[in-house]
Amino acid sequence: MNLISKKQRLLALAGTLALLSTNASAHRVWVKPNTTVVSGDEAWVTFDAAIANDIFNPDHYAYPLEQLTAIAPGGDEISVQNAAKLKYRSVFDLHMQQEGTYRVVNSSRSLMASWEDENGDRVRWPERGKTGTKEALMAAVPMDAKGLNVVDYSRRLETFVTLGAPSDISESDDATGLTMSFLGHPNDLYTAEPNELTFTFDGQPAKGTSVTLVRENARYRDTNTAETYTADKSGKVEITFDKPGMYWLEATYEDKNAQPPASERRGNYVVVLEVLPL
Repeated sequence: MNLISKKQRLLALAGTLALLSTNASAHRVWVKPNTTVVSGDEAWVTFDAAIANDIFNPDHYAYPLEQLTAIAPGGDEISVQNAAKLKYRSVFDLHMQQEGTYRVVNSSRSLMASWEDENGDRVRWPERGKTGTKEALMAAVPMDAKGLNVVDYSRRLETFVTLGAPSDISESDDATGLTMSFLGHPNDLYTAEPNELTFTFDGQPAKGTSVTLVRENARYRDTNTAETYTADKSGKVEITFDKPGMYWLEATYEDKNAQPPASERRGNYVVVLEVLPL
């Protein structure tokens, strides 16, 4: 599978954003590797990507692979292999031929507006499949409309896999929108060890970020075992993993510090992490 242009990825992403926004209360999105740490001169890792009701149980929508970018340790984009879109999940392989940490990511930023028309009906912009830029918003949205609300919305979905020794991922971090950084490394997580995570929005501490953490196989547990955290004034959260396994982490953030014409900023961040026994 060859990587497509950034413009095409953004257009495809906007359609998924609309789907997720409509079903935000029910559906979770993820890109999950079968393992996050491998050894040798080269290796293959296989991935599932889906939007579903339960964590790691694809039952709703196959994630559009054209939205994803695979990045090698040196920062170059690389192609994924053996890609296929199934009914409820998409699959692909990553051929790792360079030591270090690889990132599979999709990120976007869009202006979204809503207002009341003359009949009192709620109107939303942009339409599904479109990305809202400032220029397009000023041309299409009545800025004096009743109940107008403009949101600067960022979304990031990513996961990391490492061949051999982990490499520094901080230099390749995109600081726009809601992002998360590690005091250590995302592929060096073990049970019983505290881990410090820092959330920022446009490079500034994202105080009050809400974090939800779910361990794999939640459907087989009798109770809701999701853990929740709130970032402190520095945007930091400390998490100690009690059990090994694959974890789904989602962070959400909002504030009123948006640049006009937006009146608020919102961010969503999702990452899949693997925790190993100590």
